[in-house]
This record gives sequence, structure tokens and C-alpha cells, in this order.
Amino acid sequence: MAFAIDALTECVAPKTLLAEVQRAWPSTAPAPFSQHAEPVSERDGTITIACRSAVLAQELDLFSEAVIEALNCALGRPAVRRLRPQAAPPRA
Repeated sequence: MAFAIDALTECVAPKTLLAEVQRAWPSTAPAPFSQHAEPVSERDGTITIACRSAVLAQELDLFSEAVIEALNCALGRPAVRRLRPQAAPPRA
């Protein structure tokens, strides 16, 4: 069943860098980033990450090189050039 769902997801998922990063984020970004922050936009290889607090955004900024390396490894190519963490309220 999981194989069928993965195949379906692959067919219907958008073919954008943001979509790829959003799929990889939960298993690639270290905690607490994977739990309290999410990729929300992309432009020219820069991924904007909405963080639940300013402190978390600052921490992600400090760890951004390692997170970028992990994301690019998961994507199989050096597509993510920069992270842009921002404090944003959680989505309802």
C-alpha cells in the first residue's frame, strides 16, 4: 500500500524545488526545525522557512549550512543555495 501511495504522490506532486524541499524537510531537517518550522516559498534556490518563533529562526540561521547540505544530499543535487528563516505565526 505504501508503494502505491508513494507512486501516486510522485505523479501528482508539483515538480518544483519548493515541493521537493517540503517532501524532504520532515526527514532531513534536525529537530526542532522539522517540527516547528516549514518551507513556504522558493526563489532562485533560496528557501524561505516559516519558524514558530524568532529564536527558532535565529537558530536555524546559525545551522543553515548543515541543513542546506542535508537537503541537497536528499535531493541528489546542489539545488538549495540559501535558507531564509523568518518568524511567522503557526498556520491554523
